[in-house]
Amino acid sequence: MEKYSTETIQKNHQQYVLTSWSKQSGLLPKVMSKAHGVYFWDEQDKRYFDMSSQLVYTNVGHQHPKLLEAFKHIGDIPLSAPGFASASKSALARKITEYAPSNMKKVFFTCGGAESNEHAIKMARMVTGRYKIFSRYRSYHGATFGAGNLTGENRRLSVEPGIPGFVKFDIPYLYREVIDFNNEEQATEFYLKRLRQQILYEGPNTIAAVFIEPIPGSNGVIIPPKGYLEGIRALCDEFGILMVCDEVMSGFGRTGKMFAVDHYDFEPDMITFAKGVTSGYAPLGGVIVSNQVASYFDDHVLMTGLTYSGHTMCTQIGLETLKIYEKEKIIENTSHVGQTLAQRLDQLMCYSIVGQVRHIGLFAAVELVKDKKTREPLIQYGLDYGQDPVRLMNKFVSMLLEKGFYTYSHESSVIIAPPLVIKEDELNEAMDLFEAVIQEFEKEVTGIEHSTILPVK
Repeated sequence: MEKYSTETIQKNHQQYVLTSWSKQSGLLPKVMSKAHGVYFWDEQDKRYFDMSSQLVYTNVGHQHPKLLEAFKHIGDIPLSAPGFASASKSALARKITEYAPSNMKKVFFTCGGAESNEHAIKMARMVTGRYKIFSRYRSYHGATFGAGNLTGENRRLSVEPGIPGFVKFDIPYLYREVIDFNNEEQATEFYLKRLRQQILYEGPNTIAAVFIEPIPGSNGVIIPPKGYLEGIRALCDEFGILMVCDEVMSGFGRTGKMFAVDHYDFEPDMITFAKGVTSGYAPLGGVIVSNQVASYFDDHVLMTGLTYSGHTMCTQIGLETLKIYEKEKIIENTSHVGQTLAQRLDQLMCYSIVGQVRHIGLFAAVELVKDKKTREPLIQYGLDYGQDPVRLMNKFVSMLLEKGFYTYSHESSVIIAPPLVIKEDELNEAMDLFEAVIQEFEKEVTGIEHSTILPVK
């Protein structure tokens, strides 16, 4: 492959590439010169911990030798349109349904997460004959037009006015709730009663599906209260509504189980996925559908499709990725190292700017606040990206980057979601960097100084 200088790469990027979620003027993105495991290096040969798995997808780490070897044999696999059966497509679909909840039957393949949600919307409408789609505030389901309408945070505003029939309901974000509940069960009862009332107001016979991220990712790894997801399942059953779980970010081991729903006592009607199925080595997503949904299309035409649905190269990489999960016990490692991450995060609660930490497996968020007693967030919801509080949060992320800790933030929450292959010593080294930045940032914001990093227990 032709070699380009760093300057040429950056100049070409500035001139010819539109960068998502960014003002283009003045952008000078880093160039990743190499990567391996949980690390990558920039053009100055500086090493970084990839503590967000890029965009929460490099689950098996960078440059995994078994996946690189798999690419060498792609030439042996003929490209075929979706109407053909292929060894990799059928084998991967079978493997995914075996990993999924017991009611799951078949897989419709897409090229990514937003497309997965788009097609799940269409399938829900076809199966039920209804048109309304419920989804939650503080959710992110993708940036395409349908998935954007499904989304419940300010990134949806660019697709509004949107498509008729999309209805939002509140998420149990107990740290930000104005009601002081006695326990999680009381909160669950409150939110489910409100949702049931909203379903009645909207007309149950018009509602095709309720979409939820079992554990919202980009909006701050918000853990549901006890019984909440099971309660949504019961409401959907009561009114004949399909329950769709978006596991684009949480699926394939991120939470310490194959799917986030495996932590709870219910089965959805559809699961959308992407990211971890190939660890980002190839663009692939899909919709896993229950026996009930699959059976409907035995006698009805599935009126949707994609040129690259079940692309043979991508499904082959997906199949090889799942073999790595099994052989290298990736999910077991996630659960084990996730306990160390939880311990390190819980220790951060001694800092005045840390309002709350939330974690499950290797999926976590640290929410920063101006005032710990009032819980005033560092950034109020919905502020424009150019406003001062947002620049303050950007400064925190930049300080992490200077230390060699790469991740991203959304509003006042910093995401921590390293590759699932990370070892305990690597995690502790990375979290030492994170805590050092917390100390520096706290001193700058509040004037409070902590003299030492807390020891690992």
